[in-house]
Amino acid sequence: MARERRRGSTKVLPMTRLALHWQILIGMVAGTIIGVALNLAASTSSVSVSDNLPVGIQSALIDDSSDHSFIKYIRTDGVTVERAVDPLAKDEQTFRTVEELGKVDPVAAELYYSHGQSMAKQCGGWFKKIGGLFLRMLQMVAVPLIVTSLLTGILGLGGADDVGRMFRRTILYYVATSMIAITTGLVVVNIVRPGLNGNAAPAKPHATGEAASLGEILFQQVEAMIPSNPIAALVEPNFLSIIAFTIAIGLFTLAVGGETSQRIADAAKAGFEVMMAMTTAIIKLAPVGVFFLISYVTATQGPSVFKALGWYVLAVTIALAIHACITLPLIVKFVAKRSPIEFAKAMSPALLTAFSSASSNGTLPLTMSSVEKRAGISNKTGSFVLPLGATINMDGTALYEAIAVLFIAQLHFGQNLPLTQQIIVAITALLASVGAAGIPHAGLVMMVIILQAVGLPIEMQGIILAVDRVLDMARTSVNVWSDACGCAVVEQLENSSAVLETAA
Repeated sequence: MARERRRGSTKVLPMTRLALHWQILIGMVAGTIIGVALNLAASTSSVSVSDNLPVGIQSALIDDSSDHSFIKYIRTDGVTVERAVDPLAKDEQTFRTVEELGKVDPVAAELYYSHGQSMAKQCGGWFKKIGGLFLRMLQMVAVPLIVTSLLTGILGLGGADDVGRMFRRTILYYVATSMIAITTGLVVVNIVRPGLNGNAAPAKPHATGEAASLGEILFQQVEAMIPSNPIAALVEPNFLSIIAFTIAIGLFTLAVGGETSQRIADAAKAGFEVMMAMTTAIIKLAPVGVFFLISYVTATQGPSVFKALGWYVLAVTIALAIHACITLPLIVKFVAKRSPIEFAKAMSPALLTAFSSASSNGTLPLTMSSVEKRAGISNKTGSFVLPLGATINMDGTALYEAIAVLFIAQLHFGQNLPLTQQIIVAITALLASVGAAGIPHAGLVMMVIILQAVGLPIEMQGIILAVDRVLDMARTSVNVWSDACGCAVVEQLENSSAVLETAA
């Protein structure tokens, strides 16, 4: 507290403190500046070593930069081995990541990590570890927060009919916005034509393993809704299983009613209050966590990959911007009847954290806190809509997958896919996005299904891996923004229904 003395008296003035979203933004900007500076000044390294080498290795030479790495070592039997790592690998002898190299040649990977990493990548690795501590704290509270919040929200609705009505409205919103997002992506990719205008070349063949069919993926989601072991679902965690089981507990608690229902409601409310207090304390560390996470990305991501895939990055960015800055704000304005700017400002801590972490599940506690404490959405709406949205609503991911598949098709065929095939892409992207996990790079797994649906070789998705991390950050922010807008829409519809019922 600041004190001001006047004629023997002391007046206590409140200490001004920056709002959380400004703190996070400052952390993001500072992290970006430091990361870019490291990338520009210390992203190259050339080391020749002959001491402290693995058994059987006589000498080694490691060249490293932000866009490629080269490892050469001579074994004691005189054999020389050369390995190259390049995110835009076009041949069988070049690996896309050091992790991929490590599966084939652990010695080369060990030499790289022990002796050859540039200062930028070394710092980036530590930034990632420290930022990961913040994500682990968010993940720590995610499951108990979802269970207590969702249970509190359901028991506060009053009956199974109310739960069913909110569920129908939530699903309708998610399906509608996802289809709009996919359509936006298809329109943009047909206009920009990134696969026909850019300099990117098809990727080398890349073993990705057997991919499950769309039917199998969807059936797996149905299976996940019926956990064979609810405790195991909590431990994994399997969010769809957790949500489905918690909803079932809530519905049957309402059916039992009486003193039992009241006891469970009181316990859920008490647990929710404790978890929100813990979440609030963790959220205070968000600016620091964001600083390290964004520093990691900017320190290790070189600019060359964006030059090669510039048109593709541009198409995805334009489509995401249209959906996030035009479509969803219009829905908030005319359906939720709220100011999009004020609502976005309230959700900014969650959106900035989602961008930095690229994990909608990891950001969920912060999203729930922002929706209820900053945006004024009721707990019964936020606790129901958000966990469901973080699991099945992936507007940004669906949009991204549609653009990526058409980009790959343009590279492969030298022309756009016909309209019928694009419709298949749209439908498959919608269904596949439901099964995408809210973790970094989950969209790449689902993309295999869409590629198979239109007869494209699944190994061609390798061409986009180089820029996937940055685009993953952007589409995750759109996913979280859509979930938040869904809360505002469902809240408005629920309030309108309550007014009509009261009038009747």
